[in-house]
Amino acid sequence: MSKALPIMFQGTHSDAGKSVIVTAFCRIFANEGYNTTPFKSQNMALNSYITLDGKEIGRAQGVQAEAAKTAATTNMNPILIKPNRDHQAQIVVHGVPYKNMEAYAYRREFFETGLQLINESLHTLGEQYDRVVIEGAGSPAEVNLNDRELVNMRVAHMANAPVVLIGDIEKGGVFASLVGTLQLLEQKDRDRIIGVIINKFRGDKKLLESGLTWFEEYTGKPVLGVIPYLSNLQIDAEDSVMLDRYDTKKTGEKDIDIAVIRYPRISNFTDIDPFLAEEDCHIRFVTNRKQLEDPDLIILPGSKNTIDDLLFLKETGLFDEILKLHKEKKVMIFGICGGYQMLGELISDPLGMESATKSIDGFALLPANTAMTANKTTVRSQGELIYDGKKISIDGYEIHMGETVFTGQYDSLIKVDDHFDGCKNNDQTVVGTYFHGIFHNDEFRTVLLNSIRADKGLSPIKDRPLFNDLREREFDRLADHVKEHVDIDFIEGKMREFGRREMNE
Repeated sequence: MSKALPIMFQGTHSDAGKSVIVTAFCRIFANEGYNTTPFKSQNMALNSYITLDGKEIGRAQGVQAEAAKTAATTNMNPILIKPNRDHQAQIVVHGVPYKNMEAYAYRREFFETGLQLINESLHTLGEQYDRVVIEGAGSPAEVNLNDRELVNMRVAHMANAPVVLIGDIEKGGVFASLVGTLQLLEQKDRDRIIGVIINKFRGDKKLLESGLTWFEEYTGKPVLGVIPYLSNLQIDAEDSVMLDRYDTKKTGEKDIDIAVIRYPRISNFTDIDPFLAEEDCHIRFVTNRKQLEDPDLIILPGSKNTIDDLLFLKETGLFDEILKLHKEKKVMIFGICGGYQMLGELISDPLGMESATKSIDGFALLPANTAMTANKTTVRSQGELIYDGKKISIDGYEIHMGETVFTGQYDSLIKVDDHFDGCKNNDQTVVGTYFHGIFHNDEFRTVLLNSIRADKGLSPIKDRPLFNDLREREFDRLADHVKEHVDIDFIEGKMREFGRREMNE
């Protein structure tokens, strides 16, 4: 790892809080003046992030780079796996699609290539940074997979990183999961674990103390911290498992009800995060027609398999219900990326890039046809949007396989250099764009929400949250919270100790 001192965080299972704790340590080290980078060797996620040079990495690593106050690069996540159908995924290497692979073929054929990629990225980051904060995936105790794993203990050894094991007490059985994980590890891996963190604690810590004492005596591993649950954290989530925590039902407590359609291959659902910070908005994720009810705004988010997700909408009755609400009540529909493609007349996939279904009819609410191609667009974009009679400068990013062409007259949405992106119908009740992050633009979000308020006879809200400022405050809030409840000095001491061992070897 050259000059850099690494630390790695692994979990007893998925969703133990690894990504959030890595984010916290990235900000902690950055605030201490260290040039800091996140690293995750292999990430499986449909939420992705576009680097400054137009490459695609896992969204968590992009957000962690922001927390570390550094620009994201593909070395921070050299391998990204994006599932596009059962047992198959698109493999993205250093931000560029490599190929679609079946799970077994990936494990059998990609292992040596993956090792080389990971080693090269670790070396590069080790030369450029002072601190490398490494995130594992799933559990390091997957005994059926460990002979060819590319993301947990093998990476810890490659980086010579001490490991902190994270357990999620919210799910119950935290001591059993921590002890069980430790006992399933080989001795050399167990020795690399310097201690554990218990995450998402709610309640009186005094009731936990006897368990903490027992754990330390039984395992010989110190408990480095018990982190209380931190509510309303406004930092991007990566895993779709987080969506289970959102409401599905409509409430009358807030002025604007926003229904986000949750199809099986939903991607980049963090596009809707800014609405969570709006006091007049209620966000809910919808999976069936009964949940849809009567929203003020329907958002069709991105999809890694647009055709199959559109089939899902038709099979569940959501397709007909969305059309009915729009035609009878003029409910606004906003489609982003895959959702934008669905709003057109036809989607085809002649090469089978995503789906086994060759073509499907869309909502036909916009005069557009989309064909999936072998080429993938990944780019950060800026442009000027015209909405509700106002010209608004916006930025965002694009990640899509399809090419969209128009079949009739349309009103363009965004002027980007020498071309236009997206379109809208005459009364602006149907809007589609390839721009992810469009709602992160505060001025546009304000105009959009106040337009909905005006249609409901409500007065406008002029002073809405500045979302990027809010995110920066949230990074610091998270860092302060973790620093208060975790023995940072012990962890830094172990990082230096492991660093000295490497030098002596």
